[in-house]
Amino acid sequence: MELSNPITVWLVLGLLLMISEIIVPGGIVILLGAACIIVASSLALGIIDGFVQSMTLWFMASMVLLLSFRHVTQRLVGGDAHVANTDEEVDLYNQVATVKEAIGPGQQTGRIHCLGSDWTALGDGTEIKVGTKVRIICRDNIGFVVEPIIDSV
Repeated sequence: MELSNPITVWLVLGLLLMISEIIVPGGIVILLGAACIIVASSLALGIIDGFVQSMTLWFMASMVLLLSFRHVTQRLVGGDAHVANTDEEVDLYNQVATVKEAIGPGQQTGRIHCLGSDWTALGDGTEIKVGTKVRIICRDNIGFVVEPIIDSV
């Protein structure tokens, strides 16, 4: 078996892609491998000849297979599906932060440290000193509106 033979190259590439579906599940790689097998078959039957025609057929066969059978292979093979919360406001609401730069009085902004980053913050109009623990109420553009946490003993 010669690897300089384009039929062999496409066949081996197709089989490798199809076997790699075990490592990379999701149903896409197996369809790309099937497109390689189609190209190898077309070369063997003399339907196409040459590199450009092989690549064109592979591209078209890949698109047709992906659009036609993606839902089938995904159902059979599976894959990871995770739906996370897309509303960042919900994740930030009620988070506790530490004041890094004094906030207030009035509309004067300061800085807080929350979730591993420093953020611009606006208070309730009173002065909030450095080191005070605050709770995030809402987001205001790229900053946060915060209120000081009152310790109840």
